[in-house]
Formats: sequence, structure tokens, C-alpha cells
Amino acid sequence: MTTADRTRVAIVGAGPAGLLLSHLLAASGIESIVVDRRSREEIENTIRAGILEQGTVDLLVESGASTRVLEDGNRHDGIELRFAGEGHRIDFPSLTGRSVWLYPQHEVLRDLVAARLAAGQDLRLGITVERVEDAETTRPRVIGTDADGHPFEIEADVVVGADGSRSAVRSAVTGGIRSDLFREYPFAWFGILCDAPPSADELIYSNSPDGFALISQRSATVQRMYFQCDPDTDPDSLSDAQIWAELQARVPGTTLHEGHIFQRDVLRFRSFVAHQLRRGRVALIGDAAHTVPPTGAKGMNLAVADVVLLDRALGALLVENDERPFDAFAETALRRIWKAQHFSWWMTSMLHVAPDASQFDRERQLGELRSVVESEAGRSYLAEAYTGWPFETRLP
Repeated sequence: MTTADRTRVAIVGAGPAGLLLSHLLAASGIESIVVDRRSREEIENTIRAGILEQGTVDLLVESGASTRVLEDGNRHDGIELRFAGEGHRIDFPSLTGRSVWLYPQHEVLRDLVAARLAAGQDLRLGITVERVEDAETTRPRVIGTDADGHPFEIEADVVVGADGSRSAVRSAVTGGIRSDLFREYPFAWFGILCDAPPSADELIYSNSPDGFALISQRSATVQRMYFQCDPDTDPDSLSDAQIWAELQARVPGTTLHEGHIFQRDVLRFRSFVAHQLRRGRVALIGDAAHTVPPTGAKGMNLAVADVVLLDRALGALLVENDERPFDAFAETALRRIWKAQHFSWWMTSMLHVAPDASQFDRERQLGELRSVVESEAGRSYLAEAYTGWPFETRLP
């Protein structure tokens, strides 16, 4: 028999967007059910980088979702752009009064899972969502099977798809029409995690004739590093020695701290925006709605901005019976989404060497980098976008 439940908001996806939305809704007295196909262990061990904007950190702390972000996260007050053999520091506080925090996504997820379970959240894992029906009614339904393979459905006032880039909810919003906006880049990142202390105090974004490299951190004893590669590169095709040679060649002027490489992967670059973010009482947020290249550190932060906006809209709809903010959600969210898409594209194109780049392209790229670092206006734009624009909180 089919198990049927009723809630105010059904959230598909227990990632940062889904869990944070549930957390904020609860503060307004709005109940939700959160479902995810993964186990708690899988959710909490989804290893992804984490550069958190100032606004994201402030929200996590002020909402009670996390205090560890301040205790265990590393505040960074700048980044270094390196090109033509020289480093140029972008000082965030002097330009914007803001900073960023290095705090991996899986740590954010651990904080959010703990907070929601402590509050008695209805969090259902091992759930397979097959579809969403009745999107254009006031009672949309989430339909699927539970961890034991039994059919279930959840009826809600609103359904939110926060279930990632392979969203099962998206088709209920877009109608399965393949007119989404999409761009695939002709390069990828070869990423490693290694046992070694940080090679630099802050992140280094390096443009070199051999291609891009990012020297990042994970902790006091683990480094995260990337270098530009072909999207079809086999992660196991390079020896450790070859990997270190590639990285070192692309960061002249810094001697990297080498150590045992215990994880390696190839991260493809894609930009995506769903052609619709809302249909009736079903909305998309986070990676279900959009993805960006990682160069600008916008991914999780953009999802958080979606959540802030949708939380305000759902509060107005479900508490005040005011439909206007929910009706305006997609249009308002898209303004920030396209700013983030532009910034991510700009950072990516400015720092990477395209496979078909000519000498003219290369010299023009260096001219662009000099235009940024030699201008306070240029540095300010980069710092403002990197540390995060203010959240959109205005209601119609």
C-alpha cells in the first residue's frame, strides 16, 4: 500500500540548500519534510571544496545552523592572482570590508544535519523520488519509493527541488522541455588532496603558459590543489611525480609542499541555468536550478542566496497568505544567478588557457589581468563579487 503524508513544504534533497531551507522555515513555524536518496554517511562525506562568502557565514551563525564555521573554518582576507611570474594580492577587507571562510561543504552538511535532527526534523533518507505531480495546484505531490521499496507520496502546499544537478523535480517545473541554457568548457580541473601543510597563507590563482593552477587548502595538514587539464583526462594516467611537476611548473615563485596524494579526480566545467525556476507550487533551488564553474567559488553560496529568497517568499505565502513574493521568486533569483554566471565565466576565461588560444589571445588575457590588478576599481569588482553581494531580501 502507498504511504501518504501531508506537510507544508516538501523538500527533495538534503544538501546544503534543502537542509538550510528547512532550518530557516522552522524558525517561522513552517513544518517541512526533507527526503534524499542518500544515506546520512553519504551526505556527510560528499567531499567538495568550500569557500563561504561573508553573507553565508553570517547566516549560518546567526540562524544557529553552525558555530563551527567560526571555530574550525579559516578566515581568508584575500587571494593572490599570479601571472607573468608575479603575484598580486587582492585585499578583501580594504576593498569591501568583507572576507571569506575556507570551510568545506561536507562540514556545512554535518552542521546542518545535526541541527535539523536535534530540532526533530522529519528527515527521510534512502528515499527515491520518481516524480512530482499536480504542480499547478495548491496540493502538489511528491511520489516515489522508500528505503524498503514501498511506494509513498507526500502532499504539500509547496514542493522544492533541491536535489542537485540530476534533479528528479526539475521536469515538473520545466515540463521536460530541453531549452535550458547550457555551456560546456573545453577544459577541466585535475584535483588532488594530499598530506601536506598549506603551501601559502591564502589561495593562489595562477595563470601560466602551461595553463591554470589553483593552490588551495583543506586543513593544517591537508592541501587541495588543481591544475587545468583536458576533460577526458584519466585521473590515474599521471604518476605522483608528474602531478607535482605539473603543479610546480604553473606556480613559479612558490615552492609547493609535497606529500602523499590520497585522492585525485577530474572535474569538468559546465554552466547551466534551468529555463524555468518555478511552476505553480513547485520551485527549484541550488544545483537543481543552476551550476557554475568552480573558479569563482559561487556554487554553494549561490544556493544559499536562493534559500534566503525562497524562505522569505514561503513565509509570506504560507504565514501571511501573500502570493506576490513567491510569484516574483524566479525573476528575482535570476538576477543574482546571472551575475554569478558572469563572474564565474569571467574568472574562468581570464585565468585558463583555451586549447585553441593564439598568441594574440594570450597577450590580450595578460592585458586583462593587468587591468584588474593595477586598478582599484578592477580589484574592488573582483573582491566584491568573490566575497559576495548582499542577499536580496526585498519583497514586492
